[in-house]
Amino acid sequence: LDKVEAMKQNYYKLRLDCLVILGGNGTQKTANLLREEGLNIIHLPKTIDNDLVNTDHTPGFGSAARYVASTVREITLDACVYEKKSVTIIEIMGRHAGWLTASCSVLRVNGETAPHLIYLPENPFSVQKFLDDIRQQQKKRKAVVVAVSEGISLSADEADSGFFSGVTFGHKYLSGVGKCLEHIVRRELHCKVRSIELNVMQRCSSHLASLTDLEEAQQIGAGAVRAALTGETGKMMTF
Repeated sequence: LDKVEAMKQNYYKLRLDCLVILGGNGTQKTANLLREEGLNIIHLPKTIDNDLVNTDHTPGFGSAARYVASTVREITLDACVYEKKSVTIIEIMGRHAGWLTASCSVLRVNGETAPHLIYLPENPFSVQKFLDDIRQQQKKRKAVVVAVSEGISLSADEADSGFFSGVTFGHKYLSGVGKCLEHIVRRELHCKVRSIELNVMQRCSSHLASLTDLEEAQQIGAGAVRAALTGETGKMMTF
């Protein structure tokens, strides 16, 4: 059985009246496939990427943004205690959307200067420009902190072929853009450099969950139940 057919069988086996689905773009796509198969579906937006259309924002993004900003500040404090010149590259989730990476700029509201450089997948990326940006920052400070979205594009010419980790759908992919940039900076700038991938911690650190996220998750969940009870289907709850 394929995924959709298995879900259909379980839906009818359990005698469900409606399936309330939580998730992002991939989940939304599956929800629509189930709707097309005749199942009653209500979708709840939930992604730290904050990139679903038709809703102002998605619960979870604020909490993840808080984690990212807090962690970037702590990393910066650590990096700045050393006299030796250094570059710290922090890789943040966001394959196609840079909301989470951009959110760490909130630190500047309180007078922080880091992250000194921010790179998002929505903008063209050039390794040479990246290196030039770091050189300019090194004229101002010993420790340069860079925030980079996992989804920025490096061409095969820009990235050392040794840092491609495999092939999917006929395309080479990077094992981690932060690690790749670390090797490039070390090779070209000859300075101390470290890359840090925040990985899944940024989406599962519940100790930094925001009250707004918790309250909105309850509100929109209750709204989904009300919509299901009134016979709505094929709809996404929105803010």
